[in-house]
Amino acid sequence: MELGNVTTVTEFILLGLTEDATVSVMLFAVFLGVYSVTLMGNVSIIILIRRSPQLHTPMYLFLNNLALVDIGYSSSVTPIMLGGFLRKGIFVPFAGCIVQLCFAVTFGTAECFLLAAMAYDRYVAICSPLLYSTQMSSRVCILLVGASYLGGCVNAWTFTGCLLNLSFCGPNKVNHFFCDYSPLLKLSCSHDFSSEVIPAISSGSIIVVTVLIIVLSYVFILISIMKIRSSEGRQKAFSTCTSHLTAVTLFFGTLTFIYVMPKSSYSTNQNKVVSVFYIVVIPMLNPLIYSLRNKDVKEAMRKMMGKAPWWS
Repeated sequence: MELGNVTTVTEFILLGLTEDATVSVMLFAVFLGVYSVTLMGNVSIIILIRRSPQLHTPMYLFLNNLALVDIGYSSSVTPIMLGGFLRKGIFVPFAGCIVQLCFAVTFGTAECFLLAAMAYDRYVAICSPLLYSTQMSSRVCILLVGASYLGGCVNAWTFTGCLLNLSFCGPNKVNHFFCDYSPLLKLSCSHDFSSEVIPAISSGSIIVVTVLIIVLSYVFILISIMKIRSSEGRQKAFSTCTSHLTAVTLFFGTLTFIYVMPKSSYSTNQNKVVSVFYIVVIPMLNPLIYSLRNKDVKEAMRKMMGKAPWWS
C-alpha cells in the first residue's frame, strides 16, 4: 500500500496513564503538585544564580541552563498529561504531536549534554585548578551551552524528520501520556527499517558519548582526590561533585532503562512509569538536589532572603 508522505490520520488520542476515574483524580492532584514544585524550584534557582554575584561561575552557568531545560522539558509534557487525568483520552492534532515530540527531545538531549559539560567543569576544577580560568573561560562556557542546545535541536530534527516521513492510515490511539516516538511508530502503516534505526542511532550515540565524558571525568577526579593527603581535603573536593553525581545517576539510570534495556524485558506500562519519572519527577528533584546539598547555593539563598525585599 503506497501512501508516500500522505497522512490520513489528522489527530491522535493519548490514552494516558490510567483509565480508572478515582486513580486519575488522585494522580492529577499529585502531579499538579509536582509540576508546581518543578516550576517554583527551577525558577528560584535561576533567580538565585542571576542575583548572586558569588554564583557567577561556570558551574552555576550550567546549573542555570539546566534549570531552564528542566522547565521546558517538564512543560512540554506535564500540562497535557494533567489534562488526560481530567477526561478520558486527549485529542492531539498530528502537528501538535510533532511539536511536543520536538520540544521533549530537544530539552531531554540538551540535559544530557549539560550534565556532561558539568562533569567536565568539575574535572577541570579539581584536576587542573591552576588552568581553570583559562580552560573554563566565558567563551568556552558559552560554546558548551550553545553546543548543548544545538545537539538537542539536531537530535529533535532527526526524530521529527523520521516521523514526518511516516504515514498513519489506521488506529490513532497512542498508549502513552505524551507523543513519544516509539508508540507513534507502532501506529504507522508505512514505517521501514530506517525509521527505527536512525532515531535509535542518534539518541544512542548521544547517550554513549555523554556518559563516556561523565565517566572519564569522574575517573580522573577520583584519581586526583585519592592523591590528596588530608581526609578533610578529599571530603571537600568530593563534596563539590555529590549533587551532580546524584542528578546524573537519576537521569541516565532511567534513560538506560528506556533506551538500552531490551524491549522484551519490560512492558508498555513500565515504560510509561519510567517516562513519568525522568520527564516529570526528575525536573522537580534537580533544584532540590542542588539547593539542599550545595553549600554555595544555601549561603546565597540565606543572603538573598536577608534582603528586603529580595525580589525587587
